Amino acid sequence: MIRIYNIIAELCAVIIKFCSDDSLFVHYSCLSIKRKNEIFKDISENISGLFENVYADNDKPLCIHQLRKQDLHYRFFSELEEYISLLQRKADYYSMIALAQVLDESLKTILLEKIRVYQTDDFSVVLNTNRESTGIGLLPRCSCIWERKHRLSHSYNRLDNFLFHFLLIENSILGELIDKHIFLTNDIFPDFSSRKQLRAAASPLRCEKHFTIDEYTKNDIQFFRITNDTENAAEDNYTIWQKLEIAAKNNCDIIVFPEMLGNSETQSYIRKKLLSLSESEKKKMPSLIILPSVWENNMNTVTVLDHFGNIICCQSKQNPFRREKNGTASLEDIRTNMVVNILHYEGIGRIAILICRDFLTTKYMEQLMRCFKLTLIIVPSFSTGSYDFRQSFDVCAHDDCNVIWINSCAAMEKGKEANFKNIGYVRKRIGRFDDDSQKLCEMPVCKGAFSGECKRDCIYFENIRGV
Repeated sequence: MIRIYNIIAELCAVIIKFCSDDSLFVHYSCLSIKRKNEIFKDISENISGLFENVYADNDKPLCIHQLRKQDLHYRFFSELEEYISLLQRKADYYSMIALAQVLDESLKTILLEKIRVYQTDDFSVVLNTNRESTGIGLLPRCSCIWERKHRLSHSYNRLDNFLFHFLLIENSILGELIDKHIFLTNDIFPDFSSRKQLRAAASPLRCEKHFTIDEYTKNDIQFFRITNDTENAAEDNYTIWQKLEIAAKNNCDIIVFPEMLGNSETQSYIRKKLLSLSESEKKKMPSLIILPSVWENNMNTVTVLDHFGNIICCQSKQNPFRREKNGTASLEDIRTNMVVNILHYEGIGRIAILICRDFLTTKYMEQLMRCFKLTLIIVPSFSTGSYDFRQSFDVCAHDDCNVIWINSCAAMEKGKEANFKNIGYVRKRIGRFDDDSQKLCEMPVCKGAFSGECKRDCIYFENIRGV
C-alpha cells in the first residue's frame, strides 16, 4: 500500500510546484463538462481498473471504481507510473489534477479501513514514506458533519480543494512544527453516530489566583514565570472533579477548563478518580476532558484525558504571552517542543488545542487551520478580556471550524470588569437559513465574579450540530 501513497504524494508535489500561482486551480474548477469527460476517458484508457464503466458518449460520466488491495498489482502500478510520466512530459496539469481526484475517490474504502487501523495506534504517522523528498504528507481525512464539501474553494485555490478522502499536509505550510496525529477510537464518542452532535461543557472554575507571577531579567529581556501555590491544590482538584460529575449528569461529550488553573497533582488526581469508576460509570463521563493547563518547568501544558482515564495527549503552549503592567512589558518564559497534536474522529473531523496566545497569534492559528483543515479548535484561556478572541472566531467560522473558548474569572483585573461580560463562548458554523443568533453561544459571567463571592458553581453547556 505504501507504493500507491508515495506515487500520489509525488503527483501532488509536481502539481503544487507547477501551480504556485494557483490560477491553474481556478481554471481547472471551471473546465467544461466536455473537456473533463475527455480527460477522464483518457485516464480510463491508460489505466485499467479505475472505472466501473466505459463511455457511451461525452455526456455520460464515468463511475469510479473502489479499489481493493488486490487491485493494486504490478500492472496497475506500471500503467499508473507510465501515465504520470506521460502527463509530465506533456505538461498536462489539468489531467494530473483530474488523476489526483480519481485516485482520491477510488481509495475511499481503503482509507476508511486505514482510519480503523490508525485508531489502534497511540499516534499515527503519514501514509507515505517520501514526505521528506516530496514535502507532502498524506493521511486519511475524517469527515465532519458541519464542514462544507467544497470548503474554502471560493477563498483559497489549492489542490486539496479537489480531494475529499485524503488529508494533504504541505510541509511548506507546516514549517518547523512537528505534527502528531491521534485517531480517536469509536468508543470515545459512542453515541455520536446516532445523535450527530457534540455536547460541550466549559467551566471557568474559580475567581482566585492560586499562583504567583515572578518577573526577572534575562539577556536584557524582562520575563515572567508562574509559581503554583500547592496549599490549595487538593481543593482545586476536587472542584475540577465536581465539574466532571456535573458534565456527566448533563450527558456532555467534552469538557474544557481554562489555562493556568491546574497544578502538578491535577492529572494524577483526575486519572485516579476516573480509573476507580466502574465501566458503566466511566462511559457516562465526558469523552474528552481538557484539563486546566499547568505552568511547570517553563512549559505551559494542557493534558487531554478520555473518560477511561487514558492520557490522549499533552499539548504545550507555543506562543508566549506578553504581559504589561504599569507601562512595563514582560514575556512569558516558556519553552516549547514544537509538537502540535491533531485529534481525528470520523464525523467530527480534526481537533486542535490552542492555548490562549496560540489562538490570538493569527499567523500560527491560520497555519494550523490551512495545514490540517481543522474543524474544532479548543481554546483554554487566562486573559483580561474577550475582545481579541471574538475577532478571531469569525476567521475560524469562515473556514468551517468551530471554536470552544473558556476564560477564567481569576484573570480579571481591577478596572477591566467590563471585559468580563462573558467568560466563554462557543462559536459555531450555522446553516444559511439558521437564526444568526445561534452562531455565538455566550457564557455570561456570574455576578459574584465582580464582588469576589465565587461559589465555584459556574458551568456552561452547548450543543454543536451538523449543518
